[in-house]
Amino acid sequence: MIKNLIAKRIQLYILSAVCFLCVSTRSHAELIIEITEGVDNPTPIAVVPFEGGSSLPENIASIVSSDLARSGLFSAKDPKNMLSFPSKTEDIFYRDWRISGVDYLVIGNVKPTASGFISQYGLYDVNAQRQIFSKVTSSSQNGLRDIAHTISDEIYFALTGIRGAFSTEILYIEDLRKDGPGRYRLVKADADGAREQVLFKSSQPLLSPTWSNDLSKVAYVSFETSRPAIFMQELATGKRTQLTNFKGLNGAPAFSPDDKRMAMVLSKDGNPELYVMDIASKRFTRVTRTSSAVIDTEPNWTSDGQSLIFTSNRGGSPQVYQINLVNKRIERLTFDGNYNARPRLTPDGKNLIMVHREESVFHIAWQNIASGDIRILTQTSLDESPTVAPNGASLLYATKYRGKGILAAVSIDAGGKVRFPSKRGDVREPAWSPYRKK
Repeated sequence: MIKNLIAKRIQLYILSAVCFLCVSTRSHAELIIEITEGVDNPTPIAVVPFEGGSSLPENIASIVSSDLARSGLFSAKDPKNMLSFPSKTEDIFYRDWRISGVDYLVIGNVKPTASGFISQYGLYDVNAQRQIFSKVTSSSQNGLRDIAHTISDEIYFALTGIRGAFSTEILYIEDLRKDGPGRYRLVKADADGAREQVLFKSSQPLLSPTWSNDLSKVAYVSFETSRPAIFMQELATGKRTQLTNFKGLNGAPAFSPDDKRMAMVLSKDGNPELYVMDIASKRFTRVTRTSSAVIDTEPNWTSDGQSLIFTSNRGGSPQVYQINLVNKRIERLTFDGNYNARPRLTPDGKNLIMVHREESVFHIAWQNIASGDIRILTQTSLDESPTVAPNGASLLYATKYRGKGILAAVSIDAGGKVRFPSKRGDVREPAWSPYRKK
C-alpha cells in the first residue's frame, strides 16, 4: 500500500515534492484575507487612522491593523467604534481608550515628500498611560505599504519580543485552470498577498519555487522543455538560467545558506537521489546512494550549510532524515506515525515543520527534534507544502477549501488561523522569503 501511494505521488507531483505530497493551487487576482481563528484572549489594540492618510491610495492604519490581527495575537479595534482620532501624544485621553477596552494605542501621521512619503508614529500603553516608542520611517512613491508593514514589525517586536515578518514576501504558483500560454504563473507578493508580481508564466506546470537567501534570485521547476528542468531567475532583470536538463526527475531545488550551492533531486543515474550542485561551476555531487526501492527527496539545508534534511522511504514509509554532507552520516528524525514528509526547519534549527498523516488525513505538524514531541497545527485536510516565516512564529501552507486550492496560515504558538482564498483559479506551493539583509 505504501509503495503504491509513493508511486502515485510521483505521478501527481512529479518533481518538487517528487513523491510524497498532495498538490493544491491558486489565482491571479489578489489573495483575500479571512481570519478564521485567533487566540482565546487576543490583546486589544487600536490603530487610529493616520493624519494626512485619508487622501492617499493606501490606508496605513488599516494595513497595520490587518497585519497585527493576522498574527493571531491581537484584536484590532474598528475605527467606527473609536471615540476620538488623536494624532499627537497630547491629544490622547487614556481614560476613554481604557473604557473602550483597549490595551495599546497606535497613532501617527503621513506626509508626502519630494521622493515619496514620511511617517511619524508612536505606540502607547493605555493602562500605564505612557509612550512605548516614537519612530519615523520613510518610503518611495510606491512604498506606502512598506511603511505600514514596517510599523507592524516595530509594534510586533515591542509587544512580543519577536522580530516581525510583515515586511517579508512570499512566492507561490497559481493555476488559472484554463489551457493557454499563461495558465501557470510564478507569483511574488507581500506576506499578506498584496502587490502581486508575476515573475514567469507558462502553458506547462511550474513547481517548487524557492528563494535565494540574498533575495536576488529564485529557483523553480518548469516543464516548458517537455520534461522537468530546474531554472534560476534573477529578480532584478528577469534573466533565466536553466540549471538541469537530465532525463527523469529534476526537482526540489534549495539554495544553500551562502547561495553558492543548490540541493536538488535527480534521477539521472536511475534512482531519485539527492545531489548538490556548485552553482558557479555547474558541478554536481551525489549525496545519497540507495537501492531502486528507495526514494530520497525534498532536501532542505541546515543553517550551517553542513547537512541536509530530507524525506525518504528507506525505512519502509516516508520519514524525515538528516545527512551530514562531510561524513555522509544519516540520522532519522521522525518516528511518530507512518508518514512524515516535506520537512522544513524552524529558523532556530530546533524544530521541524512537516506534513504528517494522522488517520488517513494529511495535516501540518510541528516536532521538537531533541524530544520528538509532535503537535498537529492544522485541522483542515489535504494540507501540504509548509513554509516557515523567518521569525519562526507563523507558517504558510497549501490546502483545499470549497473545492479550490488556497493558501492558509497558522501561528505556531498562538494558534491563530488565516485563509487566503483567491478570486479565481487555484494556488499552491508557497515559499516564505528570508529577511532582507541590512
